[in-house]
Amino acid sequence: MHPPPLLDELAIIASLAVLVTVVLARLRLPTVAGLLAAGALLGPFGLGLVRSVSAIEVLAEVGVVLLLFSIGLEFSLARLRHIMQQVALGGALQVGLTTVATALVARALGQPLGRGVFYGFVVALSSTAIVLRALGERRELDAPHGRFIVGTLIFQDLCVVPMVLVVPLLGGGQDPLASAVSVGLAMLKAAAVVVGTVGVARYVVPGLLARVDASRSREVFLLAILAMCIGTAWLTAQAGLSLALGAFLGGMVVADTEYGHRAMGDILPLRDAFVSVFFVSLGMLFDARVVLAMPLRVGALLLGFLVAKGALATLAALAMRF
Repeated sequence: MHPPPLLDELAIIASLAVLVTVVLARLRLPTVAGLLAAGALLGPFGLGLVRSVSAIEVLAEVGVVLLLFSIGLEFSLARLRHIMQQVALGGALQVGLTTVATALVARALGQPLGRGVFYGFVVALSSTAIVLRALGERRELDAPHGRFIVGTLIFQDLCVVPMVLVVPLLGGGQDPLASAVSVGLAMLKAAAVVVGTVGVARYVVPGLLARVDASRSREVFLLAILAMCIGTAWLTAQAGLSLALGAFLGGMVVADTEYGHRAMGDILPLRDAFVSVFFVSLGMLFDARVVLAMPLRVGALLLGFLVAKGALATLAALAMRF
């Protein structure tokens, strides 16, 4: 009897990820580095041992949703309101400065302005999952700079909607008025989803979880938490926002109830397993041939992301008196 097609690849992923992570831990490198390295070895540009890359990516998306949901459980709506002013101003400064600086560099290198702005959008965004995982491992989510970073990441996720809608305009050929109307409608829809989530958090979720808790079933409670996690992520995706933002909002919804700590304890094992698959799947995108073919270009981009973008983010933090 043959095992299911994905089962053998998951076994390979788990085994090699453990081995590589243990080896890199001896070199005092973080767990994420080991998972990324394992993905690079297993993926289509490495040894090619994993062929169902699309299926692995679906599991990885679940990992991102669970990670952001658990972060939301530690970051209630009350705490988010407390830093909202800093989030809006600091996030706008970070995204705006990075977009403008990247567009100017691209223009200086002979790229069209529209393409330069598109590159600016790409560089301005950050991986919410990677940054929050790093902050969580360092126990800095509750630190002042940790809260500022989390808020900036939320702002970036909200910026995805107008960015995606503006991209077609950069190439020309579309009616500016119709495009402006579509951008406005999309922003209104996104705002309605966020406001609706806050309303549900205050008036619906506490009573619903109380009824679920009355069943005295741990399995039913976990299913209810997963339904809220995946449901809010799905709703925000329908509104054009990211899955990560929806999961984060879902976590904050539960955090404002008396069941937040219990939900965190129940969901942590699932989160850690699926998030590990996410980092392995991310490593599968690495193609060493690109580095060997264009080492100077890759090195310049790396410096740009680490040094230049870091400097611009520092300016935004300084503007907020950090």
